[in-house]
Amino acid sequence: MTARELDAARITDPTLRAAYAHCRELNARHGRTYFLATRLLPPERRPAVHALYGFARWADDIVDSLEDGPGVPTGGVAARRAAALDRLTDDLTRGLAGGPAADRTGVRDAAPVVTALADTSSRYAIERSHFTDFLASMRSDLTVTEYADYAALRGYMHGSAAVIGLQMLPVLGTVVPREEAAPYAAELGVAFQLTNFLRDVGEDLDRGRVYLPQDLLAAHGADTALLRRCRQEGRTDRRVTEALRAFAELTRAAYRRAAPGVPLLDPVARPCIHTAFVLYGGILDAVAADGWAVLTRRAVVPRRRRALVAADGLLRVAAARLAARREPAAAPTPCEEAA
Repeated sequence: MTARELDAARITDPTLRAAYAHCRELNARHGRTYFLATRLLPPERRPAVHALYGFARWADDIVDSLEDGPGVPTGGVAARRAAALDRLTDDLTRGLAGGPAADRTGVRDAAPVVTALADTSSRYAIERSHFTDFLASMRSDLTVTEYADYAALRGYMHGSAAVIGLQMLPVLGTVVPREEAAPYAAELGVAFQLTNFLRDVGEDLDRGRVYLPQDLLAAHGADTALLRRCRQEGRTDRRVTEALRAFAELTRAAYRRAAPGVPLLDPVARPCIHTAFVLYGGILDAVAADGWAVLTRRAVVPRRRRALVAADGLLRVAAARLAARREPAAAPTPCEEAA
């Protein structure tokens, strides 16, 4: 499948092909829902999505990994994370300018993801500021552990989530001017990340972070200390449950604001986003069905549900492609325009 996608995207350079294949592997290994939805895109557009995911995943892993080891001094982990983000930022700047990857013997090699991302950015004319804003939010994760209110959290999510939707938009294509669809794409990125925040409350606590706004917790009689106690004791608490319900409602509201943007996308891209929309939204249902026990375990969408949604997506893909073949003159894809 990888070779078919790369051939369809007219990616012929061996180094580029290897870089994109590496990003696809990252997507398949870590982004099950995202990867499943990506497979509903036309083959020529999938490598770009893999590149965007691969870069975001690489940066996220820097922030969430590089753990303590024997002999590592206090503060060593934070320093290594900051240094790794500095290297990634330098590599990205060089890559977007058309320069070669740096030779960094002995460190995790980001060259493949940067190479693929730089090529995707060029092919689809993605604004560089989206990547700069993303890395700024990743860097804030090194020092910011709580958010006072939803407005503060939204500020963080501009770089960590909204710009992901904006990066994707040129790849997906639109039937209206791109700027008209942009607010909806950004809001869908926010909805997806809010969903992840809800699902991963316990895991984020282990990393020393709380993405539930502090004023929302306080409104229900909860706070970070209570979250930690529940996590440590493997239990739930009524106050925490109510706060989680309120956060889920904020998340559902983001999905509602994003929904009108799906019909603005290229018809052949809509099944992909519709599938992601339904699957990620299903995580909210899974959290509720599991008794809001996100502090003790991760809620998952049942396999049968995932399979049904994927099957519906395939039917939508078939219908969209049939409709496209019936058009007298199909518009060029973004890849064809950029080639």
